[in-house]
Amino acid sequence: MQLDIFDKIKRSTGGPIGQYRAKAEGYFTFPKLEGELGPHMRFNGQEVLCWSLNNYLGLANHPEIRKVDAEAAARWGMAYPMGSRMMTGQTALHEKLERELAEFEKKEAAFLFNFGYQGIVSTIDSLVGRHDVIVYDAEAHACLLDGIRLHIGEKYKFRHNDIADCERVLAKACKAADENGGGVLVITEGVFGMTGALGIIDQIVALKEKYSFRLLIDDAHGFGVMGPHGRGTSEHFGVMDGVDLYIGAYAKSMATIGGFVASEKPIIEFLKYNMRSQMYAKSLPMPIVEGCLKRLEIIRSEEGDRRRAHLWEVTRTLQNGFRELGYEIGPAQACVTPVHLYCGINQATNIAVDLRENYHIFCSIVTYPVIPAGMLIFRIIPTAAHSMEDVQRTLAAFKDIKKRLAEGDYDKEIPDMAL
Repeated sequence: MQLDIFDKIKRSTGGPIGQYRAKAEGYFTFPKLEGELGPHMRFNGQEVLCWSLNNYLGLANHPEIRKVDAEAAARWGMAYPMGSRMMTGQTALHEKLERELAEFEKKEAAFLFNFGYQGIVSTIDSLVGRHDVIVYDAEAHACLLDGIRLHIGEKYKFRHNDIADCERVLAKACKAADENGGGVLVITEGVFGMTGALGIIDQIVALKEKYSFRLLIDDAHGFGVMGPHGRGTSEHFGVMDGVDLYIGAYAKSMATIGGFVASEKPIIEFLKYNMRSQMYAKSLPMPIVEGCLKRLEIIRSEEGDRRRAHLWEVTRTLQNGFRELGYEIGPAQACVTPVHLYCGINQATNIAVDLRENYHIFCSIVTYPVIPAGMLIFRIIPTAAHSMEDVQRTLAAFKDIKKRLAEGDYDKEIPDMAL
């Protein structure tokens, strides 16, 4: 008997996250943060200290950037250029942004993405054919996994940041590629966005002395932040030449929409004519392109250096403070700071409500399937816009919470926070 797809969906629980929608929507899922983007916003009718924005360098409300964004929007509108890059969406400013991004990343060429997620999926899909083999980190971001799933050839994952397992899998992949007449693409991240761990890209690059492969990294959380000049995690490790395809996003350090891939010129030329997510989608609107040029200018400037320095001061003080309080934050080396909780979802939910309603601190609670099953974290995202006072206020709140959790204050039933 044929099943109605809609009936199946209506009878379902809603999926791993959707099953909680009745109690979660409007508060834990799809929350509405209001006011000027920054550390202090309004949520549920009151001001909160916000640790949930990927505004690493605090550029979202930079006066010069706001001015450029506004003037570009007034000059061009949001429609220009109309159409895909290949058809009618090419402009001199798009090309200028690509040249400057390539120069910044010390690559021959770059190509813009209108959305980072789609761009990464399409890059992987374009690069590999059925005879090629993909090797990837087991905790790769969803956008990487979706691109990998499109690959009809062989693919092998290695244990997260385990170089011995990576080499074991890589040897197997190289043998398979030799037999198939294909090549090998290794995929990992510069910064893992849920744990703050750095990818082992320096160790993977070192394997090029023994094996033949190309390396792609998604450095969404590293671009603009990691390295002496903000060129990313590859600069941090001193292996920029060893990363064959560098992917950066605007949504984190630049606080806007889009992304890019940088590599050798022939590879970028190939991608321009084969990436379906860009060939069949509208070009980035001109205000975003002009805004990215200004953002990149600031990232490369002395002001960018100062903002990175303050960001790292906030980050290290916060991370050291959590460790001193006895919280586990895992291998966090980058800005993302996951505060692990060893309690049930019921207790964690009550802690989140207490943080927001009584301590007036907003941070996200993250569970499976966003992170591996069995994990539960409060995800703290420091930015250059946060102050040291914000840090101390947050640490004081978590000190109280640790004591109250031990005393059983959070064992009550989960409140219905649906709005």
